[in-house]
Amino acid sequence: MGTPRPLGPVKLFVAVRVSDAARLTPTEAALVEAFGPIDHRSRCLPFDATRYYAREMGDAVQRVLLSFEHLIAADSLASVKLRTQGMEQVLRNGASVPRPVNLDPGYLEQSKVVVASTKNFYHRLYLSEGVFAEVTLQFKNHTYECFPWTYPDYASSEYREFFVRAREIYRMQLRNRCQTRTVHEGTGPVNR
Repeated sequence: MGTPRPLGPVKLFVAVRVSDAARLTPTEAALVEAFGPIDHRSRCLPFDATRYYAREMGDAVQRVLLSFEHLIAADSLASVKLRTQGMEQVLRNGASVPRPVNLDPGYLEQSKVVVASTKNFYHRLYLSEGVFAEVTLQFKNHTYECFPWTYPDYASSEYREFFVRAREIYRMQLRNRCQTRTVHEGTGPVNR
């Protein structure tokens, strides 16, 4: 019989979609205020894999991926999703489209990328408060690989490269936490 063990901290990211690139700066500022410093960001990418958001956001949607320095508990993902939905409402001010900002939070750990969603489907698990989680990428053979349900943008090389680099940062953070804990526990310096 297995023994339940808590999952260590995970790395928060937010995929930011905007209808106008001018909205990126205030959106990033709001995210930093809520979740702390950004430690990795993608370049601004056109969101052209699908027209799913065109009615809400217009035709010139752009996307940036951001990861955050502060690690989170995996079981806080539902509350993070609800918080980002509230932020979307605040960031609507003065918009010419119904939804000028779309924030999709998730987390990565060593073996996978998990995305929060308010939409249920066969491959998503219910978390709480109307929020589901989807494993959208798996880390295998030194890169992230897709599943049949992986969104086309997450399947792109740009997104997977972002997550590989964010994973490297995350692994460094975990090593540093472990080394700090070992030194503080009085076991002496850690071999590097």
